[in-house]
Amino acid sequence: MAKSAAELKATDYVHPEVLVDTAWVAEHAGDSKVKLVEVDVDTSAYDSGHVKGAIGLDWRKDLQARPIRDLLAKEDLEKLLSSKGISSEDTVVAYGDNNNWFAAWFVWNLKYYGHKDARLMNGGRKKWQDEGRELVTDAPTIKPASYTAGQPNKAIRALRDEVLRDLGKSGVVLVDVRSPKEFSGELLAPENLPQEGAQRGGHIPGAANIPWAQAVREDGTFKPASELKELYAAKGVTPDKAVIAYCRIGERSSHTWFVLNYLLGYPNVRNYDGSWTEWGSLIAAPIER
Repeated sequence: MAKSAAELKATDYVHPEVLVDTAWVAEHAGDSKVKLVEVDVDTSAYDSGHVKGAIGLDWRKDLQARPIRDLLAKEDLEKLLSSKGISSEDTVVAYGDNNNWFAAWFVWNLKYYGHKDARLMNGGRKKWQDEGRELVTDAPTIKPASYTAGQPNKAIRALRDEVLRDLGKSGVVLVDVRSPKEFSGELLAPENLPQEGAQRGGHIPGAANIPWAQAVREDGTFKPASELKELYAAKGVTPDKAVIAYCRIGERSSHTWFVLNYLLGYPNVRNYDGSWTEWGSLIAAPIER
């Protein structure tokens, strides 16, 4: 399952094992210990066509606690994944549209509960389609499994009170991965979405604006480590600091968390999944524009 020496040399990631290419996915079709999971921004995309054998999860309906806004409780995640035929010993490979926003968020969810082997398909659904690979509409036959989740790994998640506590501390840097117009407060959401979700526009004071898309090439695959290091270091986001990434609802920042944590090996990276939807509506929370 490891990448070739040539691939490692080309990218030089600290943890290349968390990333697989489309060819790897095609080669492992039918492997009972590899579970392919599609999680899309567009929740109708899976039904219109997906990689053969992929399990579809709806980020709105399947992967959020109800009625509160939170991650699934441990027992709820266990119930969900067991019903989808996924065990805690399986290699889970996630992919999605929009260059893997919610696929990365799903990997972050899995790692929050201690899943040993969770990976991303580099380039996501777009890369698969651009290569002319097959999409099917038939859902796979699922044999229920028994999934056991670990205790929450709180070291990879930042809650609002923790962000407030760490605001302005030396050695802590915030990364706002939204678009420049969202960062400035001109927009509350990406341009193609309804402008809603927060009462105020702007950014958390002191945050560096490094849009998530700057970490990928035109085909959606991640840039080499050398380019990624330069990108983040230029804005003061270095491995000696505690990093908190955020966006609007936590999915784009999961993509950046994946880059910093796995591809570059930063030792202390947290995803603030409350993100701007929460911060921009908090009473008296400090905001810069």
